[in-house]
Amino acid sequence: MSLVEEILRELWNTSLSYKGAKVNLFGIPKFKSYSYGSMRSTLSRLHKKGVINMGDKGWYLTPAGKRYIKRKENSLQQFGHNFTKETPKNLMVMFDVPETKKAEREWLRWHLKKFNYEMIQKSVWVGPSPLPKEFMDYVSKIKLKESIKTFKLTKSYNISR
Repeated sequence: MSLVEEILRELWNTSLSYKGAKVNLFGIPKFKSYSYGSMRSTLSRLHKKGVINMGDKGWYLTPAGKRYIKRKENSLQQFGHNFTKETPKNLMVMFDVPETKKAEREWLRWHLKKFNYEMIQKSVWVGPSPLPKEFMDYVSKIKLKESIKTFKLTKSYNISR
């Protein structure tokens, strides 16, 4: 999740603040892993876009920001699966998704993890087959099918080799 998404989600879900900064129940700042400069420039950019505003109690999400979050949540579909960790890993998935479809690439990686696939390299994964039909239909719908190749393995892949 990017810094932008983390900030917007926190503004959506939180009302506790101290000196204008969102804090958790213990008063600890929520974005302590980011540098001050990174936070400041990101907040400035979001403010210029009209996604957040500064109020009496600190930053808050505008209606445009709420629409942005809803759009992000609904942008890519989620899928279930029947795979267990013991299911034989007999399908290799290789992909080369262009940078212009970065969100779709991250969505694909997230689902491969969810389907109990194991990463061999960033764009080479091994896991159980077959991939769910609804998942593959959606991959076609979002125009990723041409970026993905699958190979059925003759023997199950064993990660401990």
